[in-house]
Order: sequence, then structure tokens, then C-alpha cells
Amino acid sequence: MMERSISYKKGFIPYALAALLIGLVGGFSTVLGPAFVQDIGIAYNNTTWTALAQAMSTAACAPILGKVGDVIGRRRTLLLGIAVFTLGNVLSALANSLVFMMVARFVVGVGTAAMSPVILAYIATEFPQDKIAKGFSLYMLLSSASVIIGPTIGGLLVSSYGWRTMLWVCVAICAGIFAASALTSRNQVSTKKPLQNFDVSGAVLILIFFSLLLCVPSFGQNFGWTSKPFLIVLIFAIVSLVGLVLAERKSSHPILSGSFIKRSAFILSVLALFLTQGLMQANMTNTIVFVNYTQPDNTAISGYAISVMYVGMSLGAVVLGPLADKFDPKRILVGSFLLTGIGCGILLLFTEVTSVLLLMASLGVLGFGLGGNGTIFMKVVLSGLTPQEAGAGTGTYGLFRDLAAPFGVAVFVPLFTNQITGRIAAGTAEPTAAVASIHFLAIAEILCVVLGIAAVLFLPKRKVIKES
Repeated sequence: MMERSISYKKGFIPYALAALLIGLVGGFSTVLGPAFVQDIGIAYNNTTWTALAQAMSTAACAPILGKVGDVIGRRRTLLLGIAVFTLGNVLSALANSLVFMMVARFVVGVGTAAMSPVILAYIATEFPQDKIAKGFSLYMLLSSASVIIGPTIGGLLVSSYGWRTMLWVCVAICAGIFAASALTSRNQVSTKKPLQNFDVSGAVLILIFFSLLLCVPSFGQNFGWTSKPFLIVLIFAIVSLVGLVLAERKSSHPILSGSFIKRSAFILSVLALFLTQGLMQANMTNTIVFVNYTQPDNTAISGYAISVMYVGMSLGAVVLGPLADKFDPKRILVGSFLLTGIGCGILLLFTEVTSVLLLMASLGVLGFGLGGNGTIFMKVVLSGLTPQEAGAGTGTYGLFRDLAAPFGVAVFVPLFTNQITGRIAAGTAEPTAAVASIHFLAIAEILCVVLGIAAVLFLPKRKVIKES
């Protein structure tokens, strides 16, 4: 038993380094978009397209590269992912146009999509069953905690030396972690089976459909929900979805496994994620907008509140996540959802002179709940996967998890901003309109949390495995 304990912990080192890399460099890169578009002299709204390019490849390529990990082995896929991630940051540092930067960030997303599924697959298959939630908590901690310091350090580098220098620092970090991962994983068995009967048509259609799906909310918000660009993207997304369904039905080794996706644990967990996890990105954006309307001379306070949200997510992952190893995950999920609802409920206390402490309390409690349920859902969905299907399964779950944030932004940001615009058009003062709109948003979000709790209650009961 002691040998197994030492073995799985030692084997996790390169995967932990990769998780740290994704979070740290991702945190650095949060300041890249505005600095880049300012430097080349284009409008700030173009940051949407660089972020979208990376989000498309990160989400859409996850199940594809997770399947590749099942075929060629986790070690090779992990090192390949770090290498591609490094290449993407090199290209980003050399970018001199918007198109070039979009391609570079797409490559970064491909690298992320190769690393994330194999990290989760290692935890799901190599950690003892009574330690899986603790493993996912560690993964969430590495990811969230590194994001906290990334924007600060990245911002300092950009302001002092420029965005290209900041990216070359990221490249150096990537190179160091690649070397460390290669050295610490050299004794792991990597080859599973040759790349035969690989679902090529499914892979292509997955990339096309989910990339277009991610474009739908962005095109709707930027061009209008009845505009020609939005309708074209929507039509092509529907056509590619039909093609994807037909291709996966015909494939003998489909990337998107119907038996995995049809499980009630997967469907209900994804439904709950869409109802709640999207609140994170949406509420960060809405907090900034709210402060801009009510306290335009004190916009820095929203930044403090957002930092506290990431701290809350890290603490939620560490405190609540491991409890799912000791108790029925449903019980812990209900508790974490209630905390999420409380974080949304605090929005009802916002006024025209909301203090930074109240802003921090709302986003901090919300983050704590989201960090907990995000971790526990991984245990609920991914526990019991066989080594042969772990990569594709974790990649599929990662795909739908990554779609939750754009979904939340597409629903809750327009819900809030359109309410403000409508009230101002009706003659309401801007600060008053912002307060009334944030209260309306709070009620809508609390209703979504209630629906999320209902989905959790229908999850199959999990047998608790006692620590040995």
C-alpha cells in the first residue's frame, strides 16, 4: 500500500507541473489582449477575437486530444501539449497583426487542450478511489492559485518592459517546465496502441461544430442577434452538428462516446455547471460594469473584488473538494450551491455607494462555492473511468465545462447591461438604473442556483469509500 502511495504521488509530479503552467501563464496572459491591441493601434473590442481563438481550440480540441492520449499514452501527449503550448507563446511574442495573434492564441489553446485531459485522466485512474476528490482539489488549487498572482506579475512586466517581454518570460517558464516534466516522467509507460481506426471525421466535425458554437454568443453580442454574420455562424453550427451526430454514430471508435455522455451523472452535472459555473465570468464582467456606472472614479475596487473571487475558488477547492471522498458528494454539492446562491444574493444589498468589502464578499463567497462544486463534479463524472477511455472521457467533460463560461457570459452579461440601457432610456439616472438592474440579475441567478440544486438532487447516490 505504501509503495502505491509513493508511486501515484511521484507519478503526478509532471502533471502537477503542467497544471501549474496552464494557470500561471494563463494568468500572465490576462493582460495581453488590451496591451497588444493598444500597441498595434486597433480598437479594444478586438481583444474578444484573440480570447475567442484560444477558447475555441481549448474547448473543441480537448476530447480529440484526450482520445489521442488514450491511444499514444499520457506521457507523450503531456509533453507534446507543453511543446505546442510553448510554440503558441513564441508565436504570440512575434505577432505583429490581429490575425497573427489569433493564430498564435489558437495554438496556445491546442497545447492546453492536450494537457488538461491527461492531467485529469491521471487523477481519475491512478489515484486511489478514496483520494480522487483530493487529487481534483489539488488540480483546482494549482490552476486557481496561479491565476491569482499571474495578472499582477504580468501587469508589472507589461507596464515596465512591454507585452512581448512578458511573453518571452512565459516562454522561459514553459521551457523550464517542459524539461522538468520530461525528466520526472521518463520511466512512465507511454504507448497504448497504434493510431488505427482513429475517428478522423469525428475529430474534424468536433473542431468545426464546437468552435462555431463558441462563436455564437460572441457574434450575437458583437454583431447583433439578427445580423447576417450571426445567422451564418448559427446555420453552419447546426449543419455541422447534424454531420457530427451522423459521423459519431457510424464510427466504430467515436471520440464522443454516447455511453459516457448519456449517463445521468454526466447530463445532470453538465446541466448544473451551465446553470452556475458561467456565473464566474459573467459576474466578474458585471461587477466591472456596475462599478463603472455607480462609482466611475473608483474603478480599481472591482479589481480587488475579482482577485478575492479567485482566492475564494482556491479555498473552495481545498476545503470543500476533499469532503467528497468522505461523504456523499451530493450532500457537499448542495452545500456549495447554497454558498453560490448566497454570493449571488449579496448582490441584492448593492447600492449606489457599494463598498469594496461588500463587492469582495459577494464574489468571494460565490468563488468559494464555485471552487467547491467545480471540484466535486469532476469526481462525480470522472470516477470509475477505465484507463482506455479516461482521456476521451476527461476531454469530453472538459469540453462541456469550458462551454459553461461563454454560456454564462452570453446570458447574464446582456441580461444585466440591457436592463441598464432600457432603464436609462426610460429616464432613470445611470447609478439608479445600475442598482435596479443588479438586483434583477441577482434574482435571476438565484433561480438558476435553485435549478442547479434540483439537478444535483437527482444525481445517482455515490458509495463512499473509506480511507485505507
